[in-house]
Amino acid sequence: MYPISGVRTAPTQPITRGGSPVTTRGLWMRQKQLDQPNRVTYECFITSGSLRMRTTSSASSSLNGRRSSLSVLATYFGSTITILDIYEAEMSEEVHLAVASRALTFAVNQVLLRFLSPELLGVSAQLELFSISVLYFARESLRVALQRQAHGTQVIVNLSYLAIFFGTPLAYVLALLWFRSGTPAVPYFVEALLVYCLATFLELLSEPAFSAVQQKLLYKVRASAESTATLLRCFGTCGSAIIASRAGYDIGVLPFAVGQLAYALSLLGVYFYKTWPVSKAEKFSLFPEKITSTEDHPVMVNYFSTPLLRLTSSLTLQSTLKYVLTQGDSLLITSLASLADQGAYALASNYGGLIARMLFQPIEESSRNMFAKLCADSSLEADTQEKEDPKKAEERQQNLAQASRVMTTILHLYAIISIFAITLGPRLAPVLLGIVAGKKWSETSAAQVLSTYCYYIPFLAINGVTEGFVAAVATNRELYAQSVSMGIFFAIFAGSAWYFIGQLELGGQGVVLANTVNMGLRIVWNLGFIKRFFGQRFSKFSIWETLPSIMSLAPIVMVPMLMPDTSFREQFGVLGELVGIAGVATMFVIHVVFFERRFLYGCYRMLRPSPPVEKAHQK
Repeated sequence: MYPISGVRTAPTQPITRGGSPVTTRGLWMRQKQLDQPNRVTYECFITSGSLRMRTTSSASSSLNGRRSSLSVLATYFGSTITILDIYEAEMSEEVHLAVASRALTFAVNQVLLRFLSPELLGVSAQLELFSISVLYFARESLRVALQRQAHGTQVIVNLSYLAIFFGTPLAYVLALLWFRSGTPAVPYFVEALLVYCLATFLELLSEPAFSAVQQKLLYKVRASAESTATLLRCFGTCGSAIIASRAGYDIGVLPFAVGQLAYALSLLGVYFYKTWPVSKAEKFSLFPEKITSTEDHPVMVNYFSTPLLRLTSSLTLQSTLKYVLTQGDSLLITSLASLADQGAYALASNYGGLIARMLFQPIEESSRNMFAKLCADSSLEADTQEKEDPKKAEERQQNLAQASRVMTTILHLYAIISIFAITLGPRLAPVLLGIVAGKKWSETSAAQVLSTYCYYIPFLAINGVTEGFVAAVATNRELYAQSVSMGIFFAIFAGSAWYFIGQLELGGQGVVLANTVNMGLRIVWNLGFIKRFFGQRFSKFSIWETLPSIMSLAPIVMVPMLMPDTSFREQFGVLGELVGIAGVATMFVIHVVFFERRFLYGCYRMLRPSPPVEKAHQK
């Protein structure tokens, strides 16, 4: 069969240009409602090079019928297409709405920053950490466990009520601890925290409907709920801040609480409104109901699946470790830094993280899937490969070589982007911050934190793709070794944060530097794993090949010296300063592109689609 290079949702009608059909490399899928009630037909197209094949399958619109229909398509195309590939095609609308929601949130936040001080943004980061902590410990292990339940929606709905049962007292305890540790000297903090508690409880109430949506693969429902909730949160936060400012009232951090409450209410309303008809049609309830206990599926107290309860409890420790690793920087800066430093770091991480979310995260996710497919059959040891079929062994080596080339290409591309980030970013970031967020923010420590964050971006990018490779190919034993190593690295990170923030008093910059130390250690571990992985399978991977050419790196020292200084702004203004920086940056970009032209042209050739010549096959 022929490999898949992309997954897309097909249009309702074939695309034509000048009367001839136009194909795009990859997998296409569409669904059309038939005349018969509750029946749907699935049409699947796969194109690769000059070949295009098509098949159709008809089945019930229920979940089992959909899985059966998709299985027919996957069987027809062979092992090249998996059920996961076809599910990804259905999820494209959710991805588009998620991107639109992020863009809207970013735009509204720029307006909101005009009405905030660094201290208020720091307090809002604390409130967000409170909400994340309650929701994470209440539902994360449950969500992971429920993903393994393929059948029985009522079982999932019943168990999801445990999130409400555990989350409600957890919110009370954490709020009490927050009050006892001392309330920040900002208006309406206590009221805002109480509203956050209410919003967290309402969001937990939507968990049963969310679990049913996930189990039924109703991606459009989830996309609709989350996009609507995000939209209302933006309007609630920004609207209340603007109205209060124009009325002359100082309402402190209440706008964030209003926005969070609007988010939780809309999430709860949309989920139940969309899933109530589904529950009636599929014969399950969104409220707890007794379920029958069997020998294969034992039940505790007539409501909860015993195997799922055991799995949930076993996942709790793993979830706790994951929470510490992902939220460690927020916990440390909350305890070690001032409110102004917390706000500066929150602003810098939001702006700097935007690049990671919009550019690096899609590459990381797609490359992880690609590495998993290319290296799926490479788990045999070297001494057993000699007994294998020569054709399979040759195909395996070709896949490994391709995986190595892809990893080398991505890291080389990241290295080029890193050149621009560390050379141009620190000087350009404060100027852009003043334009986007206002002069008030550019005169705070946020400008220095954002400049320091530019040095952290390369570590963030390289760690993402290398850790994605480890997650795609590592065995359980290797993943355990990685978890132990990450625990050690976190301890080093905590010590670094204490030194940079507590001793050197670097504030938000100290958190960025501590994160850089943590990411650097993780990158070293990941690259060592990747080199061993390919070496044990007699495939080549060289770290030196991922580096840019010496000529590309040569101007790194000179470019910052050529940048206009602060006196340039006094003479020509902010716009003149920006034009001067842009002139130097343009010359540097042209220089790097010239000396990396062969590599960049190779990347372009890898990504461009093949000329479409199709042959049809009907099943």
